Amino acid sequence: MSAASLAAADLDFLHRPLYGFLSTADGPRPPQPRPVWFEATEAGDVALFSAPDTPRVRRLRRDPRASLVVTAPVGEHERWVSVAGSTTIAVDGADDLVERLAARYWDLSDPVRADDLAGMLREEWVRIVIHPETVRRYAM
Repeated sequence: MSAASLAAADLDFLHRPLYGFLSTADGPRPPQPRPVWFEATEAGDVALFSAPDTPRVRRLRRDPRASLVVTAPVGEHERWVSVAGSTTIAVDGADDLVERLAARYWDLSDPVRADDLAGMLREEWVRIVIHPETVRRYAM
């Protein structure tokens, strides 16, 4: 099934702390997906963060197309959601996103993880937002 927006079932699935695999366009080179933290936004977009000087950000500045695939973990029924579309890159809100996602993926009551987050917040980040143009899904 394909649509241009995330369905309620997609959002329920994407609100879980799962890894997404981000692919960016890079001309004749094949995509090279990387695991990322992400969140589905209330507006129906998907947001993630990155350091501003990474290859992925440079590629997105040249060509804003990207896709994110999220799968259920091993042991669950097969399920995935794929979101593809144009991206925007912004500095505003990046630190807030880092904090929200760290709380989603890590136990911040663990002093080691809390220290990891404090270190991350000393770094510079950008917020990448994928605006869905195509959403595909599969669920058994």
